[in-house]
Parts: sequence; structure tokens; C-alpha cells
Amino acid sequence: MTDLPMLDGPAVPPLSGGKPRQLVVLLHGLRSNGDDLIGLAPQWREGLPDALWMSPNAVQACADTPGGYQWWDVTSFSLDERAAGARAAAPALNAFLDAQLERHGIPDDKLVLVGFSQGSMMALQVALRRPRPLAGVLAYSGQLVDPASTAREITARPPVTLVHGDRDPVVHAGWMFYSAGALEALGVPLEYHLRPGLQHGIDPGGVQIGRDFIRRVLAD
Repeated sequence: MTDLPMLDGPAVPPLSGGKPRQLVVLLHGLRSNGDDLIGLAPQWREGLPDALWMSPNAVQACADTPGGYQWWDVTSFSLDERAAGARAAAPALNAFLDAQLERHGIPDDKLVLVGFSQGSMMALQVALRRPRPLAGVLAYSGQLVDPASTAREITARPPVTLVHGDRDPVVHAGWMFYSAGALEALGVPLEYHLRPGLQHGIDPGGVQIGRDFIRRVLAD
């Protein structure tokens, strides 16, 4: 079997200074890196003093972007390419999650995945196929890339929140509604938020939505 890429990236330890009791993993988008989304941790960690925050670099370095990574190479932006790419990258992400949960003694139901764009596609790809349900998935500016195979392979239904800008030129906002319909059909607990005037990014309102969601699903 081919060795899986070893994921690594920045982390923010629990605010309490003690042993982590929850884990929030942030998955960046195309041509970015773990330093991007880890900036959300200081905005979210208050109220979750025992949470560990990790933001691994994706599986492939980008040849055309120094310091950038990608979960898969993008050439056509087709649905088939997105589905194949997410499927190929999933084993490495699952191995990373399993290793961190075991290392820190954290149960699956205290793990939240947060993704942006390509990272959101990865979060949804992995979370719905894990053997045990996570605490939740927060997906910004992404989509469920392959509803048909997800319907055949789904093993877990963690709560999901989708957040998307209504002027996103990269991943059109219509994909949020498409994904929401597919997730609801699969019985996944869901809420979604369309952010007015927002392009491909996360605005202060989206940050607040994320904070509320993470605190809710990790509440003891």
C-alpha cells in the first residue's frame, strides 16, 4: 500500500493550559496553507478553554504557489474532478484525524471539522463516511462534491452548517443550496446561511455563525 502523506501544520493549544478535551481541525482552501485558517482560533477559543485547534497543510504542495498547498490539483473545475480529488485525499485526512484523536485521548464526538472552499469539500467528504459521528462540520464557501456516492457510502450524520457568500465568483452560491438539498435528503441535521454581498471569503457575520455553531456542538 502506498504511504499516505503525513499532514502537519500550525496548532493553538487549549486556553486552559491543560489537557485538550475537544479538537477543532481547520481545513484550508486551494493554494493556501494551515497558517490561513488558524487565525480563526483566537476568535473562537474563548468559551472553549479545553479545545485544541489544528490547521494542517493539505496533501500536495502547489507548484505554482510558493508556500501554498492543495487537497487535489485543479485543472478543469469539473464535478468529476472535485469528486475524484476529494476521494483521493480522504485517506490522508482520516489518518491525521485518527492519529490526533488517539494521541490526545479525545472521542470522535468532540471533534469538529471546519473547512473553507476546497477544505469544506474535504470536511464533508470525510465526516459523512467516518465510522463514528463527529461533533459537527462547519463548511464555508464549499459544496458536497458527490451526493450520489455519499448516499451509498454514508455512515455518519453529524450536524452541518453551511455558510456562503451570495456573490462568490469561485464556488457559486447555488452550490450551497444544491448541497443543502442533498444533505437534507440524507437526513443530515443542517442549517445554512447566505451572506449578503460576500464574495469568496469569511466575513465577521460568518465568524460569529461559526463561533455559535462550534460552541453549541461541543457543549458538554
